[in-house]
Amino acid sequence: MLRLEIVTPEEMIYSDDVDCVVIPGIEGEFGVLPMHVPLMTQLLPGELRVQKGGEEIRMAVGEGFVEIGPDKVAVLTDMAVKDADIDESAAEEAIQRAEAAMRNEKMNDEEHAAVKAALQKSLALVRVKHRRTF
Repeated sequence: MLRLEIVTPEEMIYSDDVDCVVIPGIEGEFGVLPMHVPLMTQLLPGELRVQKGGEEIRMAVGEGFVEIGPDKVAVLTDMAVKDADIDESAAEEAIQRAEAAMRNEKMNDEEHAAVKAALQKSLALVRVKHRRTF
């Protein structure tokens, strides 16, 4: 078994033993099984999938870091939302607001980066919600 813990600044989102976890990393999506080689990598906004006893749990995650050991995966992220808890209309509205803000040529680099990060998280929410309904 592999212990998975997903933590945001607000709370522990998930803590349980799992069979496998698929993570959206900086170099692409990768799977983690028990006895994985130790690794630390950057987490990108996207879909995190958990396999446990034949059941699959899908979550939209934001930016963060992942620390992997032989029997534990720790995900530290600024956002983690289970697919059933995603408010698709709110995410769509956030995408529209972010896209409108991106067209503002008077934004400085820091504001642009913040809006881009918000856009990526909202897109991840919508992608996870849509995938679940197909």
